[in-house]
Amino acid sequence: MIAFLRGRVHDKQPNTVTVDVGGVGYQVHVPLSTFYNLGEEGAEVSLRVYTHVREDALQLYGFATELERQLFERLIAISGIGPRLAIVVLSGMEPRDLVAAVQRADVARLTTIPGIGRKTAERIVLELKDRLARLAAPADAVATSSAADQLRADLLSALLNLGYHRQHAEKAIDAALSASPDASFEQAVRAALRELMR
Repeated sequence: MIAFLRGRVHDKQPNTVTVDVGGVGYQVHVPLSTFYNLGEEGAEVSLRVYTHVREDALQLYGFATELERQLFERLIAISGIGPRLAIVVLSGMEPRDLVAAVQRADVARLTTIPGIGRKTAERIVLELKDRLARLAAPADAVATSSAADQLRADLLSALLNLGYHRQHAEKAIDAALSASPDASFEQAVRAALRELMR
């Protein structure tokens, strides 16, 4: 599974960007919140990625922040909401506004998103209200998170996408970063994987 991409913007359109990673172009679907944070063609870009596998396709969904990615994963866990509709939801409202609307059970606000009817909005509130409680605190911290916090989030995303259990992944990351606090992403991933193999 692809969990992270770093490269250059080859071309971009609303909801889609092609990222050139070492001469290979990855087509990534993105919400508008991420699209507007991308630079122009040729600019460096780093995206957290959710890999969606179907029988007939493999699609990549990219996000500028960990909060966006977590909201996306919670949205697609709701019956009747697939990746495309989840991108529509994230495109129609800023991530922090979405968290706030769900916690307030503001169905009217959610129905202002194009393509989201009352029943879908009610289902989003019902399914996510309790599950977003833990995201509420990090929502304000996303913009001010340190490089170490960002590295930890990227490592956790990579290990979860590889199929490791969250608790085991977090322990392996703690051990890897304790041993080498200044490790790069690649070095830390290798160290964490070594911990998991023990």
